[in-house]
Amino acid sequence: MEYQLLVLGLALVLDRLVGDPPWLWSRLPHPVVVFGAGISFFDRLLNRPSRPATSRRVFGALSIVLLLLISVAVGALLHYVFMALGPLGAALEVVVTAVFLAQKSLLDHVRAVANGLRCNGLEGGRKAVSMIVGRDPSTLDEAGVSRAALESLSENFADGVVAPAFWYAVLGLPGLLAYKMLNTADSMIGHKSEKYLHFGWVAARLDDVANWPAARLSGFLIAGGAWLMAGGHAASRCINVMMRDHGLHRSPNSGWPEAAAAGALDVALAGPRVYGGERVSEPMMNAAGRRKIGASDILSGIALMDRAWWVGLALVALCSSVNFIG
Repeated sequence: MEYQLLVLGLALVLDRLVGDPPWLWSRLPHPVVVFGAGISFFDRLLNRPSRPATSRRVFGALSIVLLLLISVAVGALLHYVFMALGPLGAALEVVVTAVFLAQKSLLDHVRAVANGLRCNGLEGGRKAVSMIVGRDPSTLDEAGVSRAALESLSENFADGVVAPAFWYAVLGLPGLLAYKMLNTADSMIGHKSEKYLHFGWVAARLDDVANWPAARLSGFLIAGGAWLMAGGHAASRCINVMMRDHGLHRSPNSGWPEAAAAGALDVALAGPRVYGGERVSEPMMNAAGRRKIGASDILSGIALMDRAWWVGLALVALCSSVNFIG
């Protein structure tokens, strides 16, 4: 555990400094792309429309279990090789772990939405936000673009930063690779379309379970970030809104970081929106918060998640110190 916490702390810093350099991933396939290829293979092979729903659910379950077992085995093999290499191996494990974290790339993508609104108006914001959310950008006004960016920012802080860090801290590289495989599967086959309603059911449910601890932890990290940014009142409001409104979200996990961000920034998030031409009606989290928001609020959200990241790094350092003393 002491080794894993030290590696995790260094990986968080490395990801924060370097992120996902385009020059590298234009030459090499990103591991998530490899995961996607494996998922697509089983999808093509086993997800046949002619099969009954029960069979597709069973084949979907078998597919995700096999992919998770492969991920665990690869993670264990990598850790074994890295341990045999001594300090060089430890450095390589830091690099591999950092690859699966997404703090810098997340903030960069969301900052692009704020810059789009500021430099190119509503159309610029819509174009930038379409890169990070699934809702129809043509239906969004400036406040809608800003809400979409803030919701994506908070949700992806939980499952793109906190969750992989959590599973690495608990289970090392096998846990990290298994989580990223599962999260990738959920994004590809875990939605409720006719094609994936049954084949992706197990992947979606397992992803909910895997994200359960990180979603709640991320909410409290955001509260810590609110305290650093605006003091105790903002942190208290963040926690109160999170505890009250997280259940308003259709997801059992996403409501925690999104409600926390809504409370910390005192803005209203969620509400009705359009996906694929279909209107999704949801109540707003922190409905009493400001609804007329814009680029400056997106930048405040970025500053909030930046401070939440520092709180998370401090937590990793504290746990490492306690483990070392113990």
